[in-house]
Amino acid sequence: MPHPAPAAPRSPARQTALAWALLAPALLLLGGFTYGPTLASLWQALHTGAPGLPASFSGADQFRFLLEDPVFRQALRNNALYAAVTVPLSVGLALAMALWVNGRFAGRGLLRLAFFTPTVLPMVAAANLWLIFYAPDIGLLNRALAWAGLHGPNWLGDAGTALWALMAVTVWKEAGFFMVFYLAALQSLPPELMDAARLEAPSAWTRLRRVTLPLLAPTTLFVGVNALINAVKLVDHLFVLTHGGPNNASMLLLYQLYEIAFKFQDPNQAAALTLLLLALLSAVSAGQFWLARRVHYR
Repeated sequence: MPHPAPAAPRSPARQTALAWALLAPALLLLGGFTYGPTLASLWQALHTGAPGLPASFSGADQFRFLLEDPVFRQALRNNALYAAVTVPLSVGLALAMALWVNGRFAGRGLLRLAFFTPTVLPMVAAANLWLIFYAPDIGLLNRALAWAGLHGPNWLGDAGTALWALMAVTVWKEAGFFMVFYLAALQSLPPELMDAARLEAPSAWTRLRRVTLPLLAPTTLFVGVNALINAVKLVDHLFVLTHGGPNNASMLLLYQLYEIAFKFQDPNQAAALTLLLLALLSAVSAGQFWLARRVHYR
């Protein structure tokens, strides 16, 4: 039986047209929902004007006003501390939980479920749940301290504890989610490699430090970048717990962006803060990738 003749190769112009046709849906989505809004924010940040009046070019004035704003500087310091605490705690706790539930013991499934349950709760619902713990007089934390003969603080109303109370909610909410990635990575490690490591290094700590953690480096990089982004973008609990108070003690950058845009109705300064947030996140994420340049992918 004769074989069919091979199809004639496409011309370069036809291949190029096909490639652009395949890329068109993604380019349209990126242009409409990423690049377009970014360019619009840049235009708004460089102009000023009241609603109904023509906009006038203001250059970098909006950025200068932001940098001179004491509330912005306070929010920037708060967000830096917030990220410096929640990112390593969330990642470290997620790794510890994953190592624990990766073993074989009775009730492992229930323990995994308990660790993952906070993840499926909406942040607003989780914040309302934590109100039961943080209430000044009748909250569970202060009642427990009262039983021990101690007087508990106003966790959300005291400038010294409000931000730390928000950090506890964030770590509790995120650690179970990041645990899933570590658990999947642990279960994908070659068993023969782990058996060889047990022969070479009887100490569990040595195996963890010399074998397991280096193999988990790509997962750690992924989880760390996502934890850093979440430290900036997750502010839902502020709407329930503190509203950025008291006296801006728990103000975070994205919550300030919300207040500028929707409470104070200043879209130009909100656009400038959006661009500063984008630049800050890009710079820090690039720094993370630079520090992790020795990460090896199998």
